[in-house]
Amino acid sequence: MPLVDLLGRPLRGLRVSVTDRCNLRCQYCMPEEEYTWLPREDLLTFDEIVVLVRQFVRLGVNKIRLTGGEPLLRRGLPSLVAALASLPGLDDLALTTNGVLLGGQAQALRDAGLRRITVSLDTLRPDRFTALTRLHTHDRVLEAIEVAARVFGSLKIDTVVMRGINDDEMVSLVEFGRRLNAEVRFIEYMDVAGATRWLPEQVVSRVEMLERLSAHYGPLEPIEEGTWAPADRFRLRDGATVGVIASTTTPFCGTCDRARLTADGLWFRCLYATEGMDLRGPLRAGVPLEELGARIERAWRARADQGAELRLAERERVALPAVSLKGRPHLEMHTKGG
Repeated sequence: MPLVDLLGRPLRGLRVSVTDRCNLRCQYCMPEEEYTWLPREDLLTFDEIVVLVRQFVRLGVNKIRLTGGEPLLRRGLPSLVAALASLPGLDDLALTTNGVLLGGQAQALRDAGLRRITVSLDTLRPDRFTALTRLHTHDRVLEAIEVAARVFGSLKIDTVVMRGINDDEMVSLVEFGRRLNAEVRFIEYMDVAGATRWLPEQVVSRVEMLERLSAHYGPLEPIEEGTWAPADRFRLRDGATVGVIASTTTPFCGTCDRARLTADGLWFRCLYATEGMDLRGPLRAGVPLEELGARIERAWRARADQGAELRLAERERVALPAVSLKGRPHLEMHTKGG
């Protein structure tokens, strides 16, 4: 029987975090001064990641996205890319990065078999970049995006839109992406763990984003693709495209076919889940792979998660306090895999 959960959702996408470390401290993800890091000896080896991914692919996963933290901090990442790219049944292998280290690794990643790349970029202004990330690496990120555009031919740019911080740059970012054959995807500011400074009044909704874009470009044409991708895509009158990911005001839990594997082997079936299934422990204990695959299958068939919709229904929606995350680092966005 096809592997579907209790709501009929298949397991197709897996986000694989290769590290919880990051070289930026973005306001909407890591705004605190100190963090609890995963012990390095607990991190999955590349061989272990490939073994686990193979089990997921056997169960129907055909899309893998490498994440972090910042995945390019993990040494030797092209070797993992090459190993994953060779797996039969895997149709798509992508990576999301903040771009700081991308310029020097883009070609090696492409040569290893990486098919798509997404760069997080929230502003075109250096001063805002420093305020948002607490680092002065804006020029390096822009240069890396140029390099990636040449190497991959196209790419995606993810922008978290925050009212009063960068919401006046939407058109500028679309034009920047247009020049590089990059589709910009605007993301609603989410109240996930890690976004400890989140305020509802800072959320720019999908409706408002589309209104702003339409005011500049004219009517936007929805692109009907029949996929379960998180972004709603729209075509501008000149043919350029943009995407909007509305996880906060218009959750897409009903079509969520994705799960997350942390760098130390916890499998989360929902971004908002507070508990994950340990896969590293059984793997290192020698549990037969067939049994491990069966455990994954049983857990997915029992899945009923609708975390974003439950958050939307909360009467008083507030960010998780930072103090509650100190003892539970797996709830952090940079640990869970973004």
